[in-house]
Amino acid sequence: MREPKVALCFVVWNQRAGCEHDLPNIDLKKFDEVFAIDGGSTDGTVEVFESYAVPVYRQPRKSLNAAYWHAVEMTRCEHILVFFPKGTLDPKILQVMSGKLRQGYQLVIPTRVSKGGRNEEDDKIFRPRKWGINVLARIASLLWRREGDLISDVLHGVKGFTRSAFLLMRPSESGVTIDLEMVVRAYRLHLARCEFPVTETSRPWNTTHFKLLPTGIRLAKFLWSELWRSAPVEAPAADAAGSERSAS
Repeated sequence: MREPKVALCFVVWNQRAGCEHDLPNIDLKKFDEVFAIDGGSTDGTVEVFESYAVPVYRQPRKSLNAAYWHAVEMTRCEHILVFFPKGTLDPKILQVMSGKLRQGYQLVIPTRVSKGGRNEEDDKIFRPRKWGINVLARIASLLWRREGDLISDVLHGVKGFTRSAFLLMRPSESGVTIDLEMVVRAYRLHLARCEFPVTETSRPWNTTHFKLLPTGIRLAKFLWSELWRSAPVEAPAADAAGSERSAS
């Protein structure tokens, strides 16, 4: 059976330095499609991609959630890898994610917070982001995980997923809750999921676009609303178990 095609999508917004650092270390020819979703860069990020002949699509709607939706709308591939070129992760993890999708997983997340992984805050005493991720992961698991692997890094934007699984999840089309939404919906839909440890280094150039307090409030609102949301329609048994895995 022919393997599904794989798309590599860069999600960017004023990350020129990160792109200049990461792109030379990625073999773009290993992917069937390569493109970038840009949130409105003004620092030369777009020009860096153009120098690598990578198409750049400007988001018609702002927000992180909208970037993911635009990526799914633009690709023709079933397997999608989302990568944020910030110079903090080894791009070799892209091949690991691609391999796990080929094994039949529908959501693959590199974890910075479980055993074997490293978060950029790990050399500090005060680790608000890591602690927040751990709390959200526990809440999501207690409320909705009934089987399958636990996802510990529920706020990691870098991930691999299948297009069909994303459409089943139906995450919000706006906002900044996409990462947590995808984990929660994967639990509720009983989708095949996994994570693997990665090392995140400190941000050499950019600070985060997502401030801790306002982002935390939005995430808490999502969890509250999800409690009252009717159960999503589950995938057919073959898909939920990983039909590609059984066929390989």
